[in-house]
Amino acid sequence: MRRKIQNKKKTNIRKAEIEMTNFDYYAPTKVVFGKGTEDQVGELVKEQGCTKVLVHYGSGSVKKSGLLDRIYQSLEQAGIPFVSLGGVVPNPRLSLVYQGIELCKKEKVDFILAVGGGSVIDSGKAIGYGVANEGDVWDFYERKRVATGCLPIGVVLTIAAAGSEMSNSSVITNEDGWLKRGYGNDCCRARFAVMDPELTMTLPKYQTASGCVDIMMHTMERYFNQEQNLELTDGFSEHLIRTVMENALILMKEPDNYKARAEVMWAGSLSHNGLTGCGTAGGDWASHQLEHELGGMFDVAHGAGLAAVWGSWARYVLEGNPGRFVQFAVRVMGQKKGADDTETALRGIRAMEEFYHQVEMPTSLSELGINPTEEQLRSLAEKCSHFGNRTIGCVKKLDQEDMYRIYKMAM
Repeated sequence: MRRKIQNKKKTNIRKAEIEMTNFDYYAPTKVVFGKGTEDQVGELVKEQGCTKVLVHYGSGSVKKSGLLDRIYQSLEQAGIPFVSLGGVVPNPRLSLVYQGIELCKKEKVDFILAVGGGSVIDSGKAIGYGVANEGDVWDFYERKRVATGCLPIGVVLTIAAAGSEMSNSSVITNEDGWLKRGYGNDCCRARFAVMDPELTMTLPKYQTASGCVDIMMHTMERYFNQEQNLELTDGFSEHLIRTVMENALILMKEPDNYKARAEVMWAGSLSHNGLTGCGTAGGDWASHQLEHELGGMFDVAHGAGLAAVWGSWARYVLEGNPGRFVQFAVRVMGQKKGADDTETALRGIRAMEEFYHQVEMPTSLSELGINPTEEQLRSLAEKCSHFGNRTIGCVKKLDQEDMYRIYKMAM
């Protein structure tokens, strides 16, 4: 009898091993983290063996703070010629990407240095694709072609949010139809990322909170899936989300708290470099797809848009994997497991929405400051479904009508 029990255990273990999802983990970006690290930029670029750099940035904040001048000085000291292109806005525009491509070709640029947050980095990646590949760069974001190369990119990060400094993804908005589309390819991963938490201390409270939501959501999108997940990956994910929540609350009161800024900045990179997706088969990502259309149509802050739709998405798909939502409620949101899984899961969702309110983030479209018409809700769903040609999500596969219902719930 004893031998039979042992054999049965071995069989169960073997079955569990078979059900585990294979994965690749690739994170080639060199991270230079800490106070004053931006002064090393010149030498870091020089190590790449380039001959001319495009310094790409956003608004005047990097100028006013003196950061851009320090970057220029560091490049000059390293003997690196450069040209500049500013003007990147949140939800970065395709028109500026086209300008950057032409500038790089004209000036024979062979390296891009993105100085800013996710929007600047994503714009830089798109420019890199456009220079390294023939044809229209928008084809990649429309999934018409696959990029075979990208100009090498380096980053000086000023906003902790998108995680683009270590990810293989970028998101661009095409003003023709206001379509917001993402594209992922390992060839765009940054060669290095300079990360000084002090550079994020002047961010407005709203932008800090929006960034924290974005960081959390990059892991939550991976966390909610239909796989037999690795306990270690779950542990990383759960602790990362809790860490961001704790430090976001600190930063609402102490914006110059260096340790809290450092925790959030590092979490932003780890949340989107693939680590919390190991063994998840990629995750769900429906909330991001739903928000992309909100960003394209209404130009809202990405993290705030995610907060506004997440609760409605979660309630809509809950029955697709109630056990996962229960685990989230208990391990991340600190809820006690009740006799009814649905009730426990709903308490976890409500607890997350309460956190969003604590950091002054919206949990509905009206709180986000928009009030889409019925026609606009239908248009959002139409665009999100690529005009009826795709479904999104894996907890529950969502078609165009599902997308419309979630947008409607989020009102």
